[in-house]
Amino acid sequence: MEGTKEFLGRGMKFPPQVDAVTGCFKQTSYEEDIKEAIYLILMTSKGERVMMSDFGCDLQNYIYDIPSSTYLNLLKIEILDALVKWEPRISEIEVEIDTKELVSAKVIIKLKYLVRSTNDTDNLVFPYYLEQGGEET
Repeated sequence: MEGTKEFLGRGMKFPPQVDAVTGCFKQTSYEEDIKEAIYLILMTSKGERVMMSDFGCDLQNYIYDIPSSTYLNLLKIEILDALVKWEPRISEIEVEIDTKELVSAKVIIKLKYLVRSTNDTDNLVFPYYLEQGGEET
């Protein structure tokens, strides 16, 4: 089965980590590589990469907005546009925004997508903090 998944790709683990034994950067592959690529797209602000200034997703534009239905729809569109443009290994992307943790200044972005080459459905949950530096400790 592993040989049939080669087309899904391999890449450097995100965030970058060094293998203590080999001293090399850790690698990721297949579906996990896709998930890490999605995280990278969502966490990179447009303009942040000098040579690829349109890479990423402008989630930070929504940090100070009041979460309304318009806000949620714009957030969904921003996410969909970025993933369609930058992650060609997936399709049929569904985005759900869960605002149950809004009191904690956090929305949960739930993604469901189809891995094109295997026709397998996968999902990813991405916590989006409305306040900068809002990661849980």
